[in-house]
Amino acid sequence: MSNPPKNSLVALQPAPLETLAIPAALDGHAGTNRATDGHAQVAAANDLDAIRAWLGRFADTPTTFENYRKEAERLLLWSLVELGKPLSSLTHEDCLRYQRFLSDPQPAAVWVAGGGRKHPRGDARWRPFYGPLSAASARQAMVILNALFSWLVQAGYLAGNPLALSRQRTRKTAPRITRYLEPGLWQAVKDFIASMPQDTARARAHYHRVRWLFTLLYLGGLRIAEAGSNTMGQFFVRRDTDGTMRWWLTVHGKGDRERLVPATRELMTELARYRQSLGMTALPSPHETTPLVLPIGSTSETSRDQDAKPSHRPLPLTRAALHTIVKRVFAGAARQLRERGAEFEARAALLEQASAHWLRHTAGSHMADQQVDLRLVRDNLGHVSLSTTSLYLHADDDRRHHETDEKHRIDW
Repeated sequence: MSNPPKNSLVALQPAPLETLAIPAALDGHAGTNRATDGHAQVAAANDLDAIRAWLGRFADTPTTFENYRKEAERLLLWSLVELGKPLSSLTHEDCLRYQRFLSDPQPAAVWVAGGGRKHPRGDARWRPFYGPLSAASARQAMVILNALFSWLVQAGYLAGNPLALSRQRTRKTAPRITRYLEPGLWQAVKDFIASMPQDTARARAHYHRVRWLFTLLYLGGLRIAEAGSNTMGQFFVRRDTDGTMRWWLTVHGKGDRERLVPATRELMTELARYRQSLGMTALPSPHETTPLVLPIGSTSETSRDQDAKPSHRPLPLTRAALHTIVKRVFAGAARQLRERGAEFEARAALLEQASAHWLRHTAGSHMADQQVDLRLVRDNLGHVSLSTTSLYLHADDDRRHHETDEKHRIDW
C-alpha cells in the first residue's frame, strides 16, 4: 500500500477522535495484528472504535481522558499519514520509529503548530504537536500507548502488544524530591498571605480563600485537582479507640482511588474560619455539596434561608483557576523577598518556579522531617492504597491521625 500524501493530515483533522473519519482503506479491518480467535470482548469494528472503547473507561476523569486521547490520536494520525497503515498493523519496529519521531516530529510544517501555539480544532493551523517532546514526555506517551495496546489485547481486538517487546528499564532508586519549599521559603509564603490586604469585603474574601486553599493543600497534602473536585460534605467525624472524636476528610483522588486524610485540629479550625467568613456554619453538614474552595461571591446552599430553595449550587473552581491562585501567591511572596535585598534573588526565583504540586511535596517532606512514620506519610498522600482487609487498619488510622495532628502544623 502506498503512503498517503503528507498533506493528508489536513484531511484527517480538525475532527477530534470522537468524530474523526478514517479512510475506508485504512480502517483496520485488515490489520495484520487483529485477533482472529473470535473471542473479542468489544464490539469495535475498526481501530477508531477500539480506541473509543478504551477511552470510554476514562470518561469520568477529564484530565486523564484528554491526556490519553491526545496520545492515542497522535499515534493514529502518524500511523495513517507516515506509514499508510492502520494502527492494528503496527509492528514493534514501527513503535520504536514512532518513539524517535516524538523527539523531533518532522516535517514540522505537517506535525507542529507554528510558534508552538495552540490553535482551535477548526483552525487550519492546528497540529497534533507544539514542538518536540522532552525525554520524560516521550516516555510518558509510550507508557500510555503501552496501556492502550495491552487493553486492546485483553479485549480480544489485537493479537499482541507490539510494545511488549520493549526493553524493560532497570528499576532505579527514585531521586529525592527537590521541588518543595524548605521551611524558610514556606515561611515567606505564609508571611505574604498574612500581609494580603483586608480593607474591603472583596479583599477579605480573597485573603480567606487563599489562606484556606494553602491550608488544605499543605495540611491535607491534596493534589490541586482534588481540591477542586471534592466537597465539604466529605468531612466526617468518628470516635477513635480512646473515645476521642476525630475529623477526617474522604478524598476521591487520582486513579479513582479513595483515601482518608486526617483533618487535624488546625485544619478544622481553618475550615471553620473560611466557612464563617462566607456566612456559613462553622462545620459542614453530612453530604453537603459545597465545593472545598468557592469562587469569590459564592456561598453554600446551607448558608441561605432554609425556607428558600437556592437557584443554583456553586460550581467548584477549575484546576486552572486554583493553579492561578497559587501561582499568584508564589509571585507575590517572591516580590517581597526581592524587596529584602539582592541576596534573596535566588530564593525569589525559586519561588517563581513553584507550582501547586510543590505544596504537596512540601507537605510530605515536612512530615518526614518531623519524623512522622513514612508509612503514615504514604497513606496521607495516597501514594499507595490502604488495605481494607488489615486487622490493624483502624488502630493504624488512629495512630496516623495522632502523629499528623501533633507533628504536622501550619502555625499561622
